[in-house]
Amino acid sequence: MDPAFLISAFVTLFVVIDPIGLTPIFIALTPGMTVQQRRAIAVRATVIAAGLLFLFAFLGEQVLVFIGISMPAFRIAGGILLFLTALDMLFERRTKRREDQAEAEDAPDPSVFPIAIPLIAGPGAIASIILLTGEADGTVGIVSVLGVMVGVLTLVFLFFLSATAIERALGKTGIVVVTRLLGMLLAALSVQFVLDGIQGFGLTLGG
Repeated sequence: MDPAFLISAFVTLFVVIDPIGLTPIFIALTPGMTVQQRRAIAVRATVIAAGLLFLFAFLGEQVLVFIGISMPAFRIAGGILLFLTALDMLFERRTKRREDQAEAEDAPDPSVFPIAIPLIAGPGAIASIILLTGEADGTVGIVSVLGVMVGVLTLVFLFFLSATAIERALGKTGIVVVTRLLGMLLAALSVQFVLDGIQGFGLTLGG
């Protein structure tokens, strides 16, 4: 398996899911809870999100074929979606929207909604996992992508467990700076998805 593809897959999923950006929201959704309660919520949220992403990893492309959408077309659409996500990150719109989604849920256990869905396994993450498994080379490639996904979700879980310490260390300004940098990376990766989709239609770019 091409190491460069795995690195690209990791960066894509890490930036889209954004464990750092989710951390302060996780804190806001679990005010006054004990360490044990927060750990239980973190476990449920990451397991549910993993199950949903696994489902789309295995069935996503078949669903696209069933409704008549080609993989190159989905790559272009996914790239555009990820580019819009990158713009939101660069201009802080995604953080505000996530906070609004969090405030819309008053239930005492936020592990399913809004943490697992749509904060972790949102449209961007679902589109990314379908794109990456579609581009993977054979069974080994798909398993490798799924391994990268599990690795990113493990980081989400670890960030949740150390949420208070991370927030104290980075501060609000630090989180904003990191989010902006990740947004720039995601913008470049989203453009690459669009270019790959165009080439998938047999079109060539450049001279």
